[in-house]
Amino acid sequence: MNNSKEKLVVEVVAAHNLMPKDGEGSSSAFISLKLYLSVREQVKEVINGAGGVSGNFTKKQKKLQQQQQQAMAAVANMAVQQQHLGQDGKVLSHQNQIQQPTRVDPNPGDLKPVVITTVPVSGGGAALHGGAGGGGGGGNGVYSNGSSEFSLKETHPHLGGGPLNMDKTSSTYDLVEQMQYLYIRVVKAREISGFGGGEVVAEVKLGNYRGITKRVGLNNAEWDQVFAFSKDSIQSSFVEVFVKERDKDDFLGRVWFDLNEVPKRVPPDSQLAPQWYRMEDKKGDRAKGGEVMVAIWLGTQADEAFAEAWHSKAANVHFDGLCSIMSKVYLSPKLWYLRVSVMEAQDVILGEKGSSMMRYPELFAKVQLWKPHIGVLEMGILGASNLMPVKMKEGKGGSTDAYCVAKYAQKWVRTRTVVDSLSPKWNEQYTWEVFDPCTVITIGVFDNSRVEKNIANGGGGSRDTRIGKVRIRLSTLQSDRVYTHAYPLLMLHSSGVKKMGELHLAVRFSCANMLNVFHTYTMPLLPKMHYAQPLSVNQLDSLRYQAMNVVASRLNRAEPPLGREVVEYMLDHDSHMWSMRKSKANFFRLTNVLAWFIAMSRLLEAMRNWHRPVYSTLFVVCFIVLVLVPELIVPSVLLTFAVVGLWRYKSRPRHPPHMDTRLSYAESVHPDELDEEFDSFPTSRSAEIVRMRYDRLRSVAGRIQTVVGDMATQGERFQALLSWRDPRATFLFVIICFFAAFGFYLVPIRWVVALWGLYFLRPPKFRNKLPSRAVSFFKRLPTRADSML
Repeated sequence: MNNSKEKLVVEVVAAHNLMPKDGEGSSSAFISLKLYLSVREQVKEVINGAGGVSGNFTKKQKKLQQQQQQAMAAVANMAVQQQHLGQDGKVLSHQNQIQQPTRVDPNPGDLKPVVITTVPVSGGGAALHGGAGGGGGGGNGVYSNGSSEFSLKETHPHLGGGPLNMDKTSSTYDLVEQMQYLYIRVVKAREISGFGGGEVVAEVKLGNYRGITKRVGLNNAEWDQVFAFSKDSIQSSFVEVFVKERDKDDFLGRVWFDLNEVPKRVPPDSQLAPQWYRMEDKKGDRAKGGEVMVAIWLGTQADEAFAEAWHSKAANVHFDGLCSIMSKVYLSPKLWYLRVSVMEAQDVILGEKGSSMMRYPELFAKVQLWKPHIGVLEMGILGASNLMPVKMKEGKGGSTDAYCVAKYAQKWVRTRTVVDSLSPKWNEQYTWEVFDPCTVITIGVFDNSRVEKNIANGGGGSRDTRIGKVRIRLSTLQSDRVYTHAYPLLMLHSSGVKKMGELHLAVRFSCANMLNVFHTYTMPLLPKMHYAQPLSVNQLDSLRYQAMNVVASRLNRAEPPLGREVVEYMLDHDSHMWSMRKSKANFFRLTNVLAWFIAMSRLLEAMRNWHRPVYSTLFVVCFIVLVLVPELIVPSVLLTFAVVGLWRYKSRPRHPPHMDTRLSYAESVHPDELDEEFDSFPTSRSAEIVRMRYDRLRSVAGRIQTVVGDMATQGERFQALLSWRDPRATFLFVIICFFAAFGFYLVPIRWVVALWGLYFLRPPKFRNKLPSRAVSFFKRLPTRADSML
């Protein structure tokens, strides 16, 4: 504070939803605080309440102060009690906040209001550690205490089966944890006899798990279907294969295998050849049971049959919904084409005279539409943990059928759906070719809504629910390093930001030639035509919208389909919509960028004020040396940058970037601003709410309008120096320029700069507190603001 007489006053306005004495009550409480700066002497009496009540207070004031102290103590005690009642011993962060707008005191000469905010006390009193609040525009929020709930966590999974596993998968499938599966491939059957010549199915039974093939005709009993049983769910020592008629319990043939005799297959070995097995009928007679062609082996998720196999975890999924839970790789449609016309060839040497080339020449031209890739991106999608249930199932309560989608360049991948699990394990690995390291890969997690029977049969509401997504910029990754982290899945709802779970990934960016990677940093980001004939902003927006529609319609026709809601979420289709939260976040991003310049200006002002004479003296000496030896200026600046860069190497980021709730201004946003952000377009709210939001937007836009007008005013004053809009000011400026030109010609520039620097850095006691004559002259120049209506 510049004035030592100013005091910071904290007043307790009210407390809400306090816990009763019996311990039963609301799960959250709120305390309203009033903070302001005061220069009145009566403040001393107000803040003496901790040690005793002043004699000048009335009984009513004493009683009010005692109530405030009791409220503070009750809130503190409740926070301590709830801190011990938190789940898993963790302090839950405050997400839903009730906030009040800033109040302005009617007498601004005496009091300086800062903020009135309602601090939530929920989840173990996490709000007691809150930080500074946000700006205006409808309310002020409180930052969280930087809890690790929304932070990135490094994990140590058992990748590739561990260091002791020396099989062939350790070099080709080493970014995921190995999962053991029992594979049974049922190909076809022959010599089976049924009643009525109907349809037959093959059934694979392992303990309590049972998988059924598709229905085929009796005369053409061919299924060629693979079943995969997770090894951790095997509860039997043998597996049975039945051939049955449709909708009948009795089987036509049966064969069984001892699991102790099942061979193990390790890719990239060739697939195990199926063979015919003689079956026995329900009477135990092998002569009439027919034969079935089966292959059975033990393998991992690296097996080629893994993607198309029926999994035991999906035993309860309806048959029509099985296709929607498989893992797939999609390719976006090409939205551009390059046409090359080869006109003719000249001076072509066809070969020696008399050779076959002279008799039958066959010429062709080869065009190579892309540059070779510079590296490879490998990603192991391990799984997720602590997912929030997003739907209700009969008899099971909350549930989630989660799958993961990753998108980079033209290639989209989709993992299989793990049915009814809040901690799914995918352990699938994918690879992308990288042509530019300054790109981003997006990974999203969704709930599959097509596994239910009514949805799979064409019922309504088949939109997959968003759970969260992660973005990783490849340029932030070190080469040939495996990053294993748990990324928080954050979703912004109308009630605030919520953590939906954690996504576990293993990422590795590899490049063969580092010189090629360095070379890409000097190349243009876009093709030449984008710079020669650039597109307008409206054209870019229209092309983005049309490209999103083309990609969404193409991927929606794939099998299994990738819904439009998934494509829109992965491509951030609504990023252009207005949001007060995003506007504040971008403003704070800009202030963080400008903070460096502000810090440098404060450092210069500190040197100029001579608060530390030793540092100021060294600064003046360095300034004089650089002025007298100007050839040292550029080398000194570049050497300073290099030294600072080397010094910051030890504090370099060790982890990839992730979604930052504080950067996004998601923790302290007002509830009404969230409701506005999630409102439809056009709006569906009442006229009163729209009017209030319009007034708020006018207030924010008015501030922006003022700032833009001030910037335009300063620029117009520079233009007015030579425009003769003010003839006297322009005459003075022209005369000063003439004399300054002769002066700079006669006096070397280094002495001019040295004298100006010494004059600027003179001690404060030799300065005048009034602005300089040059500043006063500049402030008097005319602007065009006077001509505006």
